[in-house]
Amino acid sequence: MPQLLLELFSEEIPARMQKRAEEDFAKLMGEKLKAAGLEPERINTFSSPRRLGLVIEDLPAKAADVNEEKKGPRVGAPDQAVQGFLKSAGLASIDQAQIVEDKKGAFYVAKIERAGRATAEIVQEIVPEIVRAFPWPKSMRSGVSDLQWVRPLHNICCVFDGEGVAIAVEGVGSARVTWGHRFHAPEPIEVRSAADHVSRLRGAKVLIEREERKRIILEQAKALCAAKGLELVEDIGLLEEVCGLVEWPVTLLGDMDAGFLDLPGEVIRLSMRTHQKYFAVRDPKTQKLAPHFVTVANVEAKDGGKAIAAGNARVLSARLNDARFFWDTDKKTPLYTDERRDKLKKIVFHQKLGSVWDKVERVKELTGDLRNFVHADGNATRRAVDLSKCDLVTELVGEFPELQGQIGRQLAVIHGEDAGVAAAIEDHYRPVGPSDRVPSEPISVVLALADKLDSLGCFWAIDEKPTGSADPYALRRSALGFVRIVLANSIRLRLALLTAIAVGQGVSISAQVQSGALQKKMADALRSAAGTAAFQDYVRELTRTDARPSDGKFERQTEREILSKGRDLLAFLADRLKVQLRDQGKRHDLVDAVFALGDDDLVRIVARVEALDAFLKTEDGANLLAGYKRAANILAAEEKKGKWSADEATGDVDASKLAEPAEKALADALSKALPAARAAVEREDFAAAMKALSTLRAPVDAFFEKVLVNADDAALRKNRLLLLTRLRDALSAVADFSKIEGS
Repeated sequence: MPQLLLELFSEEIPARMQKRAEEDFAKLMGEKLKAAGLEPERINTFSSPRRLGLVIEDLPAKAADVNEEKKGPRVGAPDQAVQGFLKSAGLASIDQAQIVEDKKGAFYVAKIERAGRATAEIVQEIVPEIVRAFPWPKSMRSGVSDLQWVRPLHNICCVFDGEGVAIAVEGVGSARVTWGHRFHAPEPIEVRSAADHVSRLRGAKVLIEREERKRIILEQAKALCAAKGLELVEDIGLLEEVCGLVEWPVTLLGDMDAGFLDLPGEVIRLSMRTHQKYFAVRDPKTQKLAPHFVTVANVEAKDGGKAIAAGNARVLSARLNDARFFWDTDKKTPLYTDERRDKLKKIVFHQKLGSVWDKVERVKELTGDLRNFVHADGNATRRAVDLSKCDLVTELVGEFPELQGQIGRQLAVIHGEDAGVAAAIEDHYRPVGPSDRVPSEPISVVLALADKLDSLGCFWAIDEKPTGSADPYALRRSALGFVRIVLANSIRLRLALLTAIAVGQGVSISAQVQSGALQKKMADALRSAAGTAAFQDYVRELTRTDARPSDGKFERQTEREILSKGRDLLAFLADRLKVQLRDQGKRHDLVDAVFALGDDDLVRIVARVEALDAFLKTEDGANLLAGYKRAANILAAEEKKGKWSADEATGDVDASKLAEPAEKALADALSKALPAARAAVEREDFAAAMKALSTLRAPVDAFFEKVLVNADDAALRKNRLLLLTRLRDALSAVADFSKIEGS
């Protein structure tokens, strides 16, 4: 079947945009073709600095013929409805429609027969639409037309079934040609097919496949290093970017001044990566950085790249000289000084949440609460909090923001801070991604949890939550990081309490910042009582006072706001837990079933979920779930008819009214399984709880097979409904089975 090749040739496309552009191109093309009656099985894409394209194999020469019936309005419907029907069906008059009668009356029906359009014609129509609406993060006009494109677009090469297809887009050429390497082979190249396109460009020093360029760069770089007894410091992100900067990768090993190796390794690597796009090199024996770097050129130089490598070394030296100046300046001063603290007070964290130093003070309060659950030295933790953000106002982090935390750790070590405190300065930002390590040392754990919980609580307090399309403050990442830390370290938190405290601090600082009110005024407001010990306990911890709560109107409103937003934040964290468990192959509905019990201990929740997951995969578990569904449906139906109420459900099963052997067996099994399951849950042996419930499987099956629940005898009927209620109670001891899909 015919093949489609489409290449959009332009000026240099930013490297960071190329991979996403391939994905968007394939998605848009697939959607447009499908809407036109063509459904390609696979769309292969390619990109390089100057081109974006795709290849589709086995496209039919034309779309399928259309034969369908379109039902219209009733006969006698208003003229507006009839005209709308004619337009949508492509009919000139209502006489072209048929009248069909059914049990609802007579209707107009249009029989539509349309020959499939030629694929080349469809492509001519949809490509301009895609080009004009392409979702580049940033775009520009070329100056010769109003077309918006990432960089000036020069040519659209389209070949279908070996023939060129002219594409009309404002001011853009549509020749059946492409161009080779800008310097080595700049002449136009005629294109006949996808295979011809790839081979002729390769001959013109252009590799259009991203994965091939990445493989070549990595292989060449490792070979260069191995020849010198060195080791490449691999960087997947940098490799992705560099492969988008070159069409014909030529990897070179350069030398740097060994005197720069006294700089922190993070500074050297970041300077290489961010400013120069170089790969770092290390000595495999010492695992320390070596005075070399790997750079990727886009040309085959006559001297083998010596001049290129030397020029790159000079540029790197200039960058590292700047870094050395900043580092030497920062080392002269201890990490924590009054001057740095005052600078942090002038940096706005958020206009409604005060300064960065205000955040430090809030985090310090939260570490006090968290140390009730994580055993970390109090003095060391408070010291780590005071130092945690100080490197944000150092010269080096000002130049390299990506080094926040890392520079703080090194400066803390230089000035004699405790090793655990120094590590916490860096680790409190972790984990910053799904593959990043999770803090494990107590001080680091407490500080990392407090920092993330403060951000979540404060932004919840001011209603700046993530939306489906935006998360400008990376709150999903903070929440997932919080969950990962808790689970990795098996920390038993009272999460409902902590989320309320964090939100309360956010409400407090927001009111103070926006109204200028004193902290005490808000603290007084937070003392309002909800009538529950849990909230009063929260208030004591938040305000550090045993003063009696007041009952003013403002205080009650504040209380409700905190509790509501705290619960919402807890639900958000539950959603992140679902993401974490889903990535591990667990079902999200099992998390719902466990969370419905009101538990806020993430470690215990995961243990319940794992035990429940294992149980439901067994035959006993699956059948018992079906039994629960049947029992719940019967009870719900009786409640709906008004024949069963919550008050009746609290009664005890009357043993004297158990007439059938099957119901006696179920009552006996429940009398043993329910206390056994509850006892196992109490000691958090959830596997044992599931095992106790599994003994119910056979009695439940027999009960539904042999016993009529809705007996004519009212006393028997009530007793059997009570028996089903006890069954529901037994299963609810470990999870809310109504939340489980399929139940």
